Amino acid sequence: MTYFAKIENGIVTDVIRITQEEVNTGNWGNPTQWVETSYNTRGGIYYIPNTDTPDPDQSLALRVNYAGLGYTFDAANNVFYAPKPDGDGWTISAPTWLWVNSNPSPVTDTDTVRA
Repeated sequence: MTYFAKIENGIVTDVIRITQEEVNTGNWGNPTQWVETSYNTRGGIYYIPNTDTPDPDQSLALRVNYAGLGYTFDAANNVFYAPKPDGDGWTISAPTWLWVNSNPSPVTDTDTVRA
């Protein structure tokens, strides 16, 4: 089994664990709306499951990032990326398709999170 993201108007509206055969033959709607996604792919790197260690076999990386609800599927580039964070200065950065802030605010003592 693998994960598939349901794409509606370029946005991920559901992510389920299912086989390709079930997508093709089940009651999941139009099979072309479902796009495979890799739970272990982040920023274009495939990680060994349940670790932060890159897998030696990077051929397993799929669509640059795992699809989450509300993510965009860019069909032209065959990638998933997260919604834009709040605030100014954020741009999407290829090849990782992660958001980077060109104007990060300086960290102050008041930015410390207290438990």
